[in-house]
Amino acid sequence: MRLPENHTFSFNFMVLLIILISSLILAFVSGFFPSLSLAIVPTIFSASSDSYQEKPPYSPPPVNTSDSTEISEAQVLSGPVQIQTPTSKNFSEAQVASSVGPVQNQTPTSKNFSEAQVVSSVGPIQNQTATSKNLGGEKVDAELNYNGTEKVSNSTNQKDKKLKMIEARLAQVRSSIKEASKVRNLTSTHHDPEYVPRGPVYRNPNAFHRSYLEMEKVFKIFVYEEGEPPIFHDAPCKNIYSSEGRFIHEIEKRRHYRTDDPDEAFVYFLPFSVAMLVGYIYTPTRVVRSIGPPVVDYLQTVSEKYPFWNRSLGLDHFMLSCHDWGPLASSFVPQLYHNSIRVLCNANTSEGFKPAKDATLPEINLVTGEIAGLGGYSPSRRNILAFFAGGHHGYIRYLLFQQWKDKDQDVQVYDEFPRGASYYNMLRRSRFCLCPSGYEVASPRIVEAIFAECVPVLISDSYVPPFSDVLNWKSFSVQIDVKDIANIKKILMEIPQRQYLRMQRRVKIVQRHFVPNDPPKRFDVFHMITHSIWLRRLNVQVQHQ
Repeated sequence: MRLPENHTFSFNFMVLLIILISSLILAFVSGFFPSLSLAIVPTIFSASSDSYQEKPPYSPPPVNTSDSTEISEAQVLSGPVQIQTPTSKNFSEAQVASSVGPVQNQTPTSKNFSEAQVVSSVGPIQNQTATSKNLGGEKVDAELNYNGTEKVSNSTNQKDKKLKMIEARLAQVRSSIKEASKVRNLTSTHHDPEYVPRGPVYRNPNAFHRSYLEMEKVFKIFVYEEGEPPIFHDAPCKNIYSSEGRFIHEIEKRRHYRTDDPDEAFVYFLPFSVAMLVGYIYTPTRVVRSIGPPVVDYLQTVSEKYPFWNRSLGLDHFMLSCHDWGPLASSFVPQLYHNSIRVLCNANTSEGFKPAKDATLPEINLVTGEIAGLGGYSPSRRNILAFFAGGHHGYIRYLLFQQWKDKDQDVQVYDEFPRGASYYNMLRRSRFCLCPSGYEVASPRIVEAIFAECVPVLISDSYVPPFSDVLNWKSFSVQIDVKDIANIKKILMEIPQRQYLRMQRRVKIVQRHFVPNDPPKRFDVFHMITHSIWLRRLNVQVQHQ
């Protein structure tokens, strides 16, 4: 049915009038209440851990792996980058939503930072020195008046003063390391009665030594005391997770670096064990994500009790894990995943590991809790070119077995070790020890090879070797691409004898950096792990706003 023209005009006029009035009302409301629509967002996303099971499984964000390997000298001298962390409410308001799903990519904006050029001296940590502002939500003795100005108490002033002193000391350290890095000698010029780093096994011996000596002087770690064993303040000291347990147990003994005053600490340790979380909470009938809520609850507890997490968005906090699910455990809190120092055996750059802020934990398999033995035969008595024995874990080993199992006496590869033979004796008799990744990128074979003074052959994708910001792995190991597994014998046979002898001697030099001593000795694995954390703290500048 067609309307008369006058009715059509009236209808159109009314529609236009309604649209015009609606637009005026919307403009009026948004002018007086500009945050009205935004205020709805936190309530939508601030889910509690009760809805945890309904969220999608963890999927790591994409990461550009081109910046996760060595950086050039030109890049280093250009200076680190200052990262302005995004403003946030306290953890309990803004971050709990992270516990129920995969992390989002929250890349902070950055500006130039002309002062700190730390990692220039020591290796491939990226130039990303971060500055974090005060986040609000701190538990401090402060009042806000209606104009938003802050009346700061004496205790807060004292805390600010201590933080400024820490940052001033770090600035001095950055400057001293930068100066030390200008010395290109292969031997450190610093006096040390016990050990002086020297030779091409170090990226810059002088800078490393300067950094290490400064760490021994001033570095302090505060360990949150909340949480009960076995999930907190405890971890296995035997088997494949021993490097996680050894570090946690040593820091709990308070013999090195630890402070009971959180205001004088340079970093803050989150002492949960992913290995224990998996052992006590995860079962085959429960989803993998069941390890998430304890981590979220712990971060919420310490962020509400102390001001330090919210002060820095987690930039000066660190976690440590040798379990394959260490990265997964960190993903339930975005700030832990993106900002904090994660010391991980599973150092896979294709799954979000960032050498600029994360550190590789060496995977050490102590079957009995003790080292099976250090050293091996002299090069003249090593009559096996290459050796590997292990299970069918992952596609890299599948390719290795397919190509070399029972194929060649020079390249001896076993998935079932011969009866009566000694695994460690085979390592000591081999010139090169193959270290392929398993299900994850890390392998205990690397440290086993170093203990046996066998040149390690790394076969992996996207793996960052331990202490590679200090150690020059190319000088004492061989790295073979997965696509070249069929050419292993050819590649190793083409290494001249003189070069092999140099590499084998260098393996003996770096061995001290991987040995877990009790009590720890200078430059051993405990101190090297701590030094990796120290370097990453040097890359961060924390400021109160």
